[in-house]
Amino acid sequence: MTHVAVLTPDPTDASHGELWPKVLARLQHALDGVGITTVPTPWTEHVDDASGLQDYARVLPLLTWGYHFDHARWLRACRTWEQAGLRLANPAQVLAWNSDKRYLGWLAERGIAIPPTTWSDRVTREQLDAMFDVTGADELILKPSVSGGAWKTRRLRRPDAIDALRDGTTMLLQPYLPSIETRGETSLLFFGGRLSHVVNKRPVVGEFRVQEEFGGLYRLLNVPPEGALALAEQVLAAIEAPLLYARIDMVPDADGRWLLMEAELIEPDFYLGMDPRQGAGFAQALREALTP
Repeated sequence: MTHVAVLTPDPTDASHGELWPKVLARLQHALDGVGITTVPTPWTEHVDDASGLQDYARVLPLLTWGYHFDHARWLRACRTWEQAGLRLANPAQVLAWNSDKRYLGWLAERGIAIPPTTWSDRVTREQLDAMFDVTGADELILKPSVSGGAWKTRRLRRPDAIDALRDGTTMLLQPYLPSIETRGETSLLFFGGRLSHVVNKRPVVGEFRVQEEFGGLYRLLNVPPEGALALAEQVLAAIEAPLLYARIDMVPDADGRWLLMEAELIEPDFYLGMDPRQGAGFAQALREALTP
């Protein structure tokens, strides 16, 4: 039997205590068929010393929920794991890079289509007005550059914008895309570089966030929408890293052009409950990665 470590949330964060074991059980069920056993361990116990993880065949950061609440510690942990040569999937450098949404700017410089985006350490009224004026948007989205699960994400209209000036952290500012309400956000799941399944997520009426905790409506798509797979493959090619898994989230603009919203490479929900193969593609990719 092959043992892999799965990094779990900080045990002092009680908000995830009941959910992550259920998600881990689903992952384990997928891995049972390929002879892999998961061993959960909090990521916060290995920040400055990776020796407790060295003996595992792989270390999977799939349940490091809440890392964005202590980003400095997360970056320190990633440096520790990289310096120790830990057998991580995905690589430590990728985990650090992907934890700050400024990576979207890096991808945009390499030709990836993203929504018009401004990053600012101090959001000003002038920046908000400029984004309204340049994009013609009726509403804006404002969220921290380091966040997760729509944490502190806000939808702003021009009269509301003054409230956005008081965050005191690096923020990401984008026009709100109304297509999220009509066509939703589409996620393409890749395991070992191969497309596994595609899930469309739509917000409930009156909401803009598609996460399940906000009532998001999910459905499996038999095939990727036209153009979506091409964008996802372009993103993966630009990253140029050996990724065991990736979830590429995108939304079409008003003209139907696909725009990258997130490349989730740390602890994405794989939506295994909707996966026709119930995670067998992930299990196969991990087993292949472990085969000399």
